[in-house]
Amino acid sequence: MKHSLLILIYFIYGNSVFAAMNHNGMIMDAAGMIMNHNPDKLPKDCKAISQDIDITIRGGHKFAQGFAGKMFTYDKRDWQAPPCARINVTFINEDAIRHQFMIHGLPGYMYPKGMFTIELYGKGQKTGSFIVPSRDYTYYIHCEVSQHTEKGMKGQLKVGKGSGDLDSILGLTAPLTPDIYPIHNNKYTWIALIVSLTIGIYLINYLGMKIMTLLTRQPDSK
Repeated sequence: MKHSLLILIYFIYGNSVFAAMNHNGMIMDAAGMIMNHNPDKLPKDCKAISQDIDITIRGGHKFAQGFAGKMFTYDKRDWQAPPCARINVTFINEDAIRHQFMIHGLPGYMYPKGMFTIELYGKGQKTGSFIVPSRDYTYYIHCEVSQHTEKGMKGQLKVGKGSGDLDSILGLTAPLTPDIYPIHNNKYTWIALIVSLTIGIYLINYLGMKIMTLLTRQPDSK
């Protein structure tokens, strides 16, 4: 009787926990979460899914190494899809810290706050889906961790003709507020530069003469 009661409690509690971890488009486990997952509900202006678009996107520090002053980004930062497409995103986090694939501007009546998100708390991967409406629009993608966004983790998804390119997408568009590192020279800076150049020219000439002397020296005759 005791064991039967424990089994019953397990099934009741276990099912409620499972429901809490996977309901209303919210899927969560120890590795991360998917928010507003939607593989089948159509936007009001779409009669059918026009196409399945599969996107694999990797996020991490190593993808920003070619960009001065940046710390994190995605391996790709620009995607294209037709109107009413189902976008199947596989997000792979290659760092041992939290990263996200978050897209903004989706219809609020389907996606609370207009967002779809895949979040990973560390290395790993997850796959989720969302369906875009029929309008031509450029959707903003980023990692919600503000420092990661500012350090390069941004992208864009153009649906149809899009609505133009977004700013500050690495390798694609110029930053809205570029980093500027002004150099304030004074007379001492110029004096140091002139002295350094003079010493450098002298050393080059001196070493050049020494090398020429060694090359042209005749061997001693016996």
